[in-house]
Amino acid sequence: MTENLHFDIVGSFLRPAELKAARQQFAAGKIDAAGLKAVEDAAIRDLVKQEAAAGLKIVTDGEFRRSYWHLDTFWGFDGIAHTKQAQGYVFHDEVTRNDSAQVSGKIAFNPNHPDLAAFKYLKTLTAGTDLTPRQSLPAPAQCYAELVRGPENVAALRQVYASDEEALADLATAYRDLILALYDAGCRDVKIDDCTWGMVVDDDFWKLMAGDGFDRDSLQEAYLKVNNAALRDLPADLRVSTHVCRGNYHSTWAAKGGYAPVADYLFAKEAVDAFYLEFDDDRSGDFAPLAKVPAAKEVVLGLVTSKRPDLEDPATLKARIKEASQYHDLAHLSLSTQCGFASTEEGNQLTADQQWAKIKLVIETARDVWGD
Repeated sequence: MTENLHFDIVGSFLRPAELKAARQQFAAGKIDAAGLKAVEDAAIRDLVKQEAAAGLKIVTDGEFRRSYWHLDTFWGFDGIAHTKQAQGYVFHDEVTRNDSAQVSGKIAFNPNHPDLAAFKYLKTLTAGTDLTPRQSLPAPAQCYAELVRGPENVAALRQVYASDEEALADLATAYRDLILALYDAGCRDVKIDDCTWGMVVDDDFWKLMAGDGFDRDSLQEAYLKVNNAALRDLPADLRVSTHVCRGNYHSTWAAKGGYAPVADYLFAKEAVDAFYLEFDDDRSGDFAPLAKVPAAKEVVLGLVTSKRPDLEDPATLKARIKEASQYHDLAHLSLSTQCGFASTEEGNQLTADQQWAKIKLVIETARDVWGD
């Protein structure tokens, strides 16, 4: 976190109506890619102005160029194809669209990756300001989980790679190359979004996904290995964080459970500077696992929900921050929303005004607690 800054965002914002309309027009062939990009550029330019006006110091492009928080990034690598499955992701109240990502060749970084192009534009909007442009990426572990989601994806992977280990090695290298390309483009803040840990804590979820015989430790070892391999030997002035939640789609969720089952791997061993964590409801468990986070690392408490419009009570937020400080030093704690407002282009069920009211609450509460 920027020095003396104890408030933050996760990164995605509700898509404005004109952007949604442009996407529909593009899908219908009524405008071309250049026409869509022009609308995206204008929407992102307006968003950055709104972020700055709200008092944020770390800004994003709202993920306005993406349809999904994760799949668009996967499709940008060589050797990963955009495919469809029989069913989308199963959430608590809904099933999503049925897009997926599948191995189609050797996985590698493509210099024309859309996330690199997206960051370069965001960087132009923050030039000459005190704003830090952040690039969010879905985690390598998240990509691996997608590439083995269902028998068709596993079969496709086996057509190219004899083992998961070989695929993981190429995947980590592709991610590291993307991160270094972002750094060369001026990025000094990368956030790795990772629902895999938020799923592995949920026994019911993994019984559905992997059967009764799933081995939580072997999953965690694979996730940790590929993430840390992608993050190895990065420049010292590149801040790398990770955001871990349990799914965020149209105001619903995919998994439940506290962080205790993954704390010994995720908190103790992942090579990141900060953890952005979901603590907005009873599904999220208690703060005790934070004791496993190394003392010098930052924990950003996602206490303000992005799923519902009602505003949390500031006194309750302050009490919860105090409770969390029993397990991790207050000086290394910060406050944010529990997730973004639109992990997919559908967005959560609240208005733009309600979205900005949530951010105002985060900033004002943080200033009351830490005196920023």
